This record gives sequence, C-alpha cells and structure tokens, in this order.
Amino acid sequence: MLPHKYPSFVISLLIITLTSISIIAEARNLLEIDFPDFPKPEFPDLPEIPKPELPKLPEFPKPELPDLPEFPKPELPKLPEFPKPELPDLPELPKPELPHLPSLEVPDLSHLPVPKFPDLPNEFPVSSEKP
Repeated sequence: MLPHKYPSFVISLLIITLTSISIIAEARNLLEIDFPDFPKPEFPDLPEIPKPELPKLPEFPKPELPDLPEFPKPELPKLPEFPKPELPDLPELPKPELPHLPSLEVPDLSHLPVPKFPDLPNEFPVSSEKP
C-alpha cells in the first residue's frame, strides 16, 4: 500500500538518499588511511646559462633636413560693409481682456447633520461550526 500514500517521486528520492548515505560512510574509510611519508627528492642545481651577446648595430649619422622656404602670408580679402538693417516700427496691440465671471456662492452646510457610524462590538462571537 506504499504507492497509495506517497507519490512515486518521493519513493525514488528516498531510495537515492539512502544509497548516498551508505556511499558517504564507505568514503569515510578512505580518509582514515595513513600513507607512509616519502623523503623529498633532491633536485640537482641547474647550471647558469650565459646570456648571448647581441650584435652591435652600426651608428648612422642623423639625416639633415633641408630648410623650408618661407612663403609670404596671403592677404585676406576685405568684405564690404553693409549697414545694419532697421526693423520697422510695429504698432502696439491692445491686451485682450477676459470676460467678467460671476463669483460662485458656496452654500452654508453647517445646518446639515453629520452621519454617525454604527457602534461595533469589540469581540465577535466565534462559531464552532466550520463552513
């Protein structure tokens, strides 16, 4: 009757968990094994390799640059002078006026009664029946 109580994936997870616990217990034995201490091997000293001599490059004389001729600076062309344009005089336009709006009268609401909320009990009865 086990499949009726638990779904099949729970049973498979249970089997995997139990087998992994036994594998961990067996692997613990591997940690307790003592290996013998071996002496460290001695390595021979490596001989120093001499640095190779680099060939010397011949010295070349610095090239002399020829003098550049000086060119005369060109004269900038003169632009003709134009008189500043005058803006025409514009007539002043009258400012538009807004139409007169009547003021709104707010009615007096102080004589209206304020609604009162019903008083609720502090503790509510709990029914023992379940819906």
